[in-house]
Amino acid sequence: MKKSYKINSIKITDSNYPSLLKEIPDAPEKLYIIGELPPDSPIGGPHIAIVGTRKAGATGRRFARELAKKLVESGAVIVSGLAMGIDTAAHEGAVLAGGKTIAVLANGLDTIYPAQNENLAEKILEFNGAIISEYEPGTPSFQNQFLERNRIVSGLSIATIVIEAPEHSGSLVTARLAAEQGRDVFVIPGSIDNPNYRGSHKLIRDGAVLVASIEDTMEELGDKIPNYKSQITNKSQIQNYKKQIKDENQLIIYKALQEAGGPLTIDEIVKITKLEPQIANQAVAFLIIAEIIKEADGKYSL
Repeated sequence: MKKSYKINSIKITDSNYPSLLKEIPDAPEKLYIIGELPPDSPIGGPHIAIVGTRKAGATGRRFARELAKKLVESGAVIVSGLAMGIDTAAHEGAVLAGGKTIAVLANGLDTIYPAQNENLAEKILEFNGAIISEYEPGTPSFQNQFLERNRIVSGLSIATIVIEAPEHSGSLVTARLAAEQGRDVFVIPGSIDNPNYRGSHKLIRDGAVLVASIEDTMEELGDKIPNYKSQITNKSQIQNYKKQIKDENQLIIYKALQEAGGPLTIDEIVKITKLEPQIANQAVAFLIIAEIIKEADGKYSL
């Protein structure tokens, strides 16, 4: 990193050691910390882990980023492993919202791994988050340490959300550990033809909770994130949107995208809203011009 940061440490016997992590059977005896470790209490906000494959697709990364942003805006702290792919997107979403996130590394904190995320690590610290490890400075990263690190990611969190996990993904280990630790496990499903979701679908078959959208995830978490309120819950809220979006068809599409919690193709929008294709296309075009929604890779999102 461009700046030099002090590495502090806490022991499991210290009062500021994370209480949730202390509950797991193999909690690390010592944690090394750069930054400010948010307390896992009502004051610090609920800790939610977001994990997934390093080789995530654009849709998975976008979903992770938006979900993390939404959770942080609702008062949560995001926990992940700073790896490329889903981890990176989750941390990015947290800092985009100006919130706190914890990155758990599998090596000593004198080195940020992967090096491509040094700037992101500095952003995490800028927003009063933390980078932590159970390994003392100077310890290189070995394969087994990434798997050991996963118990800390889940152990710090009240729930783990899995986005894009192939058959042999380390995220499956994190999910299994979370379940063994008595924590909630939520899984985002994907195409049956996409190998990045084979592990995810196995988790669902094994009993993890399927959540198909950001809204689903927030509702499943429920009172675990007390600051969360659904964006459109009653007629008065809908009237507020009508003040910004005058056309009824545009409002219908806006609501559909919001409730979907992720990007939709025009065909999906037509199917959900039951609007005529020509009318839907015209409404979408206006919303894009007005910078109310955005388009990427042939899909539309808020």
